[in-house]
Amino acid sequence: MKILIVDDEQLARQRLHHMLSSSNEHTIVGEAATGEQALVLAQKHKPDLVFMDIRMPGMDGLEAASNLNKLEKPPAIVFTTAFSEHALSAFDTHAIGYLLKPIRQEQLEDAIQSASRLNRAQITQLKNNETPNARSKICVKIRGTLELVPVEDIIYFKADQKYITLRTDNHEYLIEESLKALEAEFEHRFTRIHRNALVAEHFINGLQKNDEGHICLSFKHINDLLEVSRRHLPMIRKILKSTSS
Repeated sequence: MKILIVDDEQLARQRLHHMLSSSNEHTIVGEAATGEQALVLAQKHKPDLVFMDIRMPGMDGLEAASNLNKLEKPPAIVFTTAFSEHALSAFDTHAIGYLLKPIRQEQLEDAIQSASRLNRAQITQLKNNETPNARSKICVKIRGTLELVPVEDIIYFKADQKYITLRTDNHEYLIEESLKALEAEFEHRFTRIHRNALVAEHFINGLQKNDEGHICLSFKHINDLLEVSRRHLPMIRKILKSTSS
């Protein structure tokens, strides 16, 4: 079994590495200190199992696990955490793997034997028990490969049926997320201009009419126009006034 260790504390990684090395049945293919590093190493080494710390700076273990599930062959994931059992009491321990720190050898072996893949619903449920933090990067899937797009580079999100178009100055990506959830997560960076669109305020350029006579928002760096609904027009005018003063 190929194993990837993910923990922002070097001593924790070393301890887990030592414990896993006691068995010849496992091969440790890499160690990562962040969620971002975990994605890179997982795509490179294709581990069967990932031991993942939950609380890490930047992309935490929950977000990294959610992104790993987008791979064609996602690894099984066992969370390593200092949380109390009460914090995880809502979960079936046979469906979601977790180890409470400090980890004991017998617990480690049991977790390896019973490790199962976390589905999106289970990770979402676990996230709901955590205090939500806005992501600094959005994970997108391109031809089977995961890439991270910095939130500061995103100009707008636009909903189209079950997909969301994520627009930067030189790329468009499709992601499967809820516009409502994105609005709640990034409420201080993005403003709703229509029932189907959120825009980054610092990319707003001005207002103009399109060929159909609808009032639209124009942007810096790109030529796209997005329609502004009557309901949200006063707020957009207020933002434009404040940025021009």
